[in-house]
Amino acid sequence: MIRFQDVSKEFSANNFAIKEVSFSVEPGEFVYITGASGSGKTTLMRLIIREYTPTSGQISLFGDALTSISSKKITDLRRKIGVVFQDYKLLPELNVWENIALPLEIVNQPQAEIENRVTDLLKLIDLLDKPYLFPSQLSGGEAQRVGIARALALGPDLIFADEPTGNLDVNNARSIVELLQKINKLGTTILFATHNLDLTKNDSARILKLANGNLVNDSKPPVKKEAPKPNELVKASEPPKKKEVEKQKLEKKPSLLSRFFSKEKKKKEVEHPKEKIETPKITSKEKKIGTNQKKKTKKERVIVSEENLE
Repeated sequence: MIRFQDVSKEFSANNFAIKEVSFSVEPGEFVYITGASGSGKTTLMRLIIREYTPTSGQISLFGDALTSISSKKITDLRRKIGVVFQDYKLLPELNVWENIALPLEIVNQPQAEIENRVTDLLKLIDLLDKPYLFPSQLSGGEAQRVGIARALALGPDLIFADEPTGNLDVNNARSIVELLQKINKLGTTILFATHNLDLTKNDSARILKLANGNLVNDSKPPVKKEAPKPNELVKASEPPKKKEVEKQKLEKKPSLLSRFFSKEKKKKEVEHPKEKIETPKITSKEKKIGTNQKKKTKKERVIVSEENLE
């Protein structure tokens, strides 16, 4: 999936951000990238998404050599990568649902698909009961969960988490690690950059350690002889086959939130063995963004932009 061969990035004479780094990451791996601030972790990420080009050496991503591909191909490759930031980078004027849905809106996914995808992601991050809260109403751990769900919206093959626990307390940090491990078990490759070595204790995952731009250690766990697991986080950008659609219509039971947003279904109550849950009627107007605020175009609300990467 990722190949670095003797890669160096020099910003000025003898000022190397990384120097002669070589490693590879296979599909389905969970890899910590550790090192102190300034060790080269963020530079590594920017090289992977082709924001930077190497001074020397070769990088390949998903089988493509990054030094020789077209701008359009770079855009296509970036859609296969989700980025999770230390400071969340949620849009404050959008609620939880809207922040997660935004990447899908940008690529013009059908509304029904957006609703199903966002509902599934809310379940995954355990925030199914908070779709209409705004970022200012969330705890740090909840905000980062939303950031992770947004990164997963387009079904990426690779997640790069850049210090995702840097602003969190110990308990929330551990919960974020566990969530990313859960996502990894579903088939998504995870690169987790952190300077906090406590997070890697008692963890059998692979660790790439950087120091002053050099790769000083690559601790690989024992190789397990088993076929790589396919990515079970369904890609929203790939429409299901006709037979699969018909099968889903017969087998899939609508979730609570998907019923909220279905314009064709009548308001009903969901019976629970111990309690009755009243499902409020959600109108299409309630999904509109910032009715009393200045509207922004989709292009102005791009989530992962080069300005956001630090």
